Amino acid sequence: MVIVNFLTNNQSVTVEKGTTILEAARKIGIIIESPCNSEGACGKCKVKVSQNNLTGIIDEGKHHLSDEEKAQGFVLSCQAKVIKDIEVEEIPQNLNKNLQILNHGESFEIELDGFIKKEYNKNGKTYVTAGDDIIAEEEGDTTGLNYGIVVDIGTTTLVATIVNINTGEELHSVSALNPQSIYAQDVLSRIKFASDEKGLEIMYSSMINELNGMIEKNTKETGIDKKYIYEVIFSGNTCMIHLAANVNPYSLGKYPYTPLLKGGSYLSAHDHKLNISDKGLIYLPPIISSYVGPDITSGILATRLQDRKGTTLFVDIGTNGEMIIARDGKLSSTSTAAGPAFEGMNISYGMRAERGAIEYFNIEKDGSIEIKTIENRKAIGICGSGLLDILGELVANKVIGKNGRFCSSENSDLPVALRQRLVKVDGKIAFKITDDVFLTQKDIRQVQLAKGAVRSGIEFLMSNKKVLAEDVDKIQIAGSFGYHLRAKSLINIGLLPKEFEGKIDFVGNTSKSGGHAFLLNKHYRSEMEQLVKDIDVVELSNGENFDRIFVKCLSFQTIEEVA
Repeated sequence: MVIVNFLTNNQSVTVEKGTTILEAARKIGIIIESPCNSEGACGKCKVKVSQNNLTGIIDEGKHHLSDEEKAQGFVLSCQAKVIKDIEVEEIPQNLNKNLQILNHGESFEIELDGFIKKEYNKNGKTYVTAGDDIIAEEEGDTTGLNYGIVVDIGTTTLVATIVNINTGEELHSVSALNPQSIYAQDVLSRIKFASDEKGLEIMYSSMINELNGMIEKNTKETGIDKKYIYEVIFSGNTCMIHLAANVNPYSLGKYPYTPLLKGGSYLSAHDHKLNISDKGLIYLPPIISSYVGPDITSGILATRLQDRKGTTLFVDIGTNGEMIIARDGKLSSTSTAAGPAFEGMNISYGMRAERGAIEYFNIEKDGSIEIKTIENRKAIGICGSGLLDILGELVANKVIGKNGRFCSSENSDLPVALRQRLVKVDGKIAFKITDDVFLTQKDIRQVQLAKGAVRSGIEFLMSNKKVLAEDVDKIQIAGSFGYHLRAKSLINIGLLPKEFEGKIDFVGNTSKSGGHAFLLNKHYRSEMEQLVKDIDVVELSNGENFDRIFVKCLSFQTIEEVA
């Protein structure tokens, strides 16, 4: 047995030899972010070990660290196995307390007819009904006190909004990092993590605890007693809904990828320890498929895709790329695993959208650059929107070639100001954004893979439905991440076809705004439960030529140029 002493936290733990520092930390409740599920790929779980303690570990993650970091004693906690007593000097505390999260999305005029209603009786009691069932009775006239919570459960972020069911008014909203992302960043690694009882309990309990904290903040801010909150809407992707309902998602990770939940159903809030009325309910909107979840069902509802004339492409860009083609009310869907690059993960200087993250990047004609950071702080990293801006501008200005490689710093066609930014970092060429932030060749590859996944999903879905890019009338980009993007950047890197230029709308957090509609009018539930049954789900894994399309979409050329 060996002892790991965490100096920053003033805590120690005794573990077996060969235990990683990350495992030791988790054993005593110390949180170290490891979004790649301990694969050693993201580089976000760095800790500093005393120099004289480095012989006490076997470090299998050295290749993910710079020479400077290694010299300072940093190791990847998920890869560093402890073989002697050691002291951990420093754990970076970067738990996204200033995370920028979007909480509004496109919607429509909603006729109020909630599932939860209250009626005052002459006998001095108020009856609370859920549909046709009486779920509670209260002394006195409490008909004016009728509230619900809409929760957008994103893979990375959470938004919980308290709503007056009687009036439809949003009273307060709270945002937070999804605590599950500390253990596993993307959907596939989260399915793997939660496929055993222990992992599922961590995922489920961390989610419920965070949601209860968010509900408490909402009630504290509004002065509403939690006993008058009767319903919570869970809107999220299929995996997130399974985890929030404490249902093992293992079936989503193996063929034929059948979800154990179908949605369009209710859970007891009391059974799931949500801090609302003891008689409260959780509504799960209908699930479209294993990788197209209730967040997209909510998005369809919020944008009324089924009512639109012509051809509309709806794309939710995030760790998953979920998309719908609507042609005169006929809907088809698919999804791709974009991975965490769009969230700033697996990127050398990547970070989530928080204070100091570069969120805007532009190159002027003379080669000078303009950047903007969140809250106008000193740049410390790059968030997703900034990353796509940077790639888009570098591709458009030929700093990055069509194949994704940096051009030579001796290229006389580049303005001097740009040539001077092509520098060597750890012996490899990189682009200097600021003195402290760089874009590497490895980062470009990560974006290529992510954008290639989304673009190939779009191409395959359009091909399957025999829709040409020029025939699409409107493109709706949904999601908190998508809202902060520029159409110019999406087209420059080839994530969207050039034919989409001038047709792109950013519709925001429709997972949340659609959840709002589900809360305020019960008829949308039956409408969407029926609609989901009629959506044609196109499975890319069964698609002929999908691999060929994906490889073409890795290039920063247009599909036509590659063909």
